[in-house]
Formats: sequence, structure tokens, C-alpha cells
Amino acid sequence: MTSPTAESPIPVLDLHDLARPAERIRFVDALGRALTEVGFFGLRGHGIRDEDVAAVYDVALAFFLLPDEVKVRHERPALLGQRGYTRFGREHARDHAAPDLKEYFSVGPGEGPYPPNVWPDEAPALRAVAPALFRRLEGVAAQVLEAAAVYLGEPPRRFADLIDGGDSLLRIIHYPPVPADADPQSVRAAAHEDINFITLLAGATDDGLEVLTNDRGWQAVPAAPGQLVVNVGDMLQHLTNGALRSTTHRVVNPGDSRARRFSMPFFVHPRSDVDLTPLPSCVARQGGARFGPLDAGTFLRARLEEIGLRG
Repeated sequence: MTSPTAESPIPVLDLHDLARPAERIRFVDALGRALTEVGFFGLRGHGIRDEDVAAVYDVALAFFLLPDEVKVRHERPALLGQRGYTRFGREHARDHAAPDLKEYFSVGPGEGPYPPNVWPDEAPALRAVAPALFRRLEGVAAQVLEAAAVYLGEPPRRFADLIDGGDSLLRIIHYPPVPADADPQSVRAAAHEDINFITLLAGATDDGLEVLTNDRGWQAVPAAPGQLVVNVGDMLQHLTNGALRSTTHRVVNPGDSRARRFSMPFFVHPRSDVDLTPLPSCVARQGGARFGPLDAGTFLRARLEEIGLRG
């Protein structure tokens, strides 16, 4: 593990250490401290190649450069931005009315009781590359959640079992050059917390991500080759009664307004019927309940409405 530095405000861990008996305890402790103190960490040794991420971006760029009237054919408003295309300026952060300067394409698990994926004929290779990356990120997420459960004294599969059959999302986000007529209050992604359990951010193509720290304010997290950025979402914060921290973050506008950026968060979701009522062990750990009873489906629907995707 490397600790936060002037170059990066988040610690960086190596997933290989989880499989090394001599390093496993140290890895679990470092991951737990990162998720309780910062809410973010960088992860190496995860087995996902930069080339695989780049292949998805190459295919996605061809789609995002299509005319708007073509892209919107693959928008499904009834699915609340959870499948297919979501147009530029549709989403905004909670409590921030100005739209985010982004468009995106969302891919779900493609099986189970959830809506089917939307695959554009204009970018047929997307169907070939995105699901494979989805599955590999899902496997990494399960390992991270197992380590987090062990850190909190829970059975190893306590959190990972809750995402088995969940409606996780691989979201390919395109931040185009900043329009000259953009709302002065708009940024690429205004300050927010993620809704889900955890997020694995794969290979952003440029800097721009900033994390709000307790002691140093907004801190830039560099886009580092070969590194995933992992953070806690509000659902896991709720379930752990705040023991694991969902941290505010944003994506700022670039110095060169002509620059474009891609990022690819993997939003790890539990099943919609999962009870997020804080775990008794975490209530005891925190000295009392900070959150009330709630299920994951209700939580998600409420938050999608708050960010402009529902209603």
C-alpha cells in the first residue's frame, strides 16, 4: 500500500496482496482504513488491462460522434438512464439544478429480471467488448466487498452475496468539449455522492476527478494508467451505518475547453429487494443508528428522481 501523497490524495493498494497469506491481513486493514477515513482508494493488480479499457473507449467514441438524432434512437427514458444512451445535459447532481456536461451509455448485466441491454447497430463492436469488461469488474468488486466485510468483522461474503444477481451498471461517460453556451454553473459532473454499493472507475482518459477531503478540501485524483479508483456509495454507507464513508466528489471542467474526456465507472448495485437497514454490528460500532430501514429499490428510485432521470 502507498499512503496519500501530494501527487494523490488517496491510498493505493495492490489486489495481489489479498491472495498472499503474509499480506492479506495488512491489505484488509489498509482497505478498511481507506474506506472509513477517505472513502476512496486506488487499486492495482486487478488483472484488467489498459488495452481492454481502451478498446471500449474506441468503440464508444465512434458512437458518441454520431449525430444527436441518431444517438437518441437508443435512449430509453422509461429506464431512467440505466440502459442505453442518455443525452448530453440530461442529468444533474442532487441539489444542483445546472446540468452536467456529459452524455453516456449504460450497460447492465444482460440477464436476470432486469431490462435488456440496448445495443446500437451503428456501433456493433460495443456488444463484443463491454460485457466482457463488465464481468471482470464484477469479479474485482466481489473481492473488494469481501475484504470490506472482513474489516468490519462480518462474514466474508456478507456484502458480496448482496450483489449476486444485482443490477450493476457499466457506464461509458463522454465529456465532450465544453460548449461555448454552457450554463456558467455547469461542470462535467457537479459535486455528488454515488448512489450504489461501491464504484470501480476504470481508466479515465484524463484528469478532472476531485475528492472532497476533511482536512484539505478539494483534492485532485490523477488519472493513473493501470489503476482502478474505488469508492463507497450511499447504499453501502447506509447499510454500514456510516462506518464506510460515501465521499463527495466531482469532475471539473478542463483548462482547455476543447479537450474531451472519457471515464468508465462500474456502479455495483445490490439486488433491489436487499434490506439496507444498518447492520447491528455497525450500529453498535457507531454508538447508535444513524439511518433508518430502507430497501435498495426504494433508495435507487428516489435518488434517480433527485438527479433528473425520473419523472
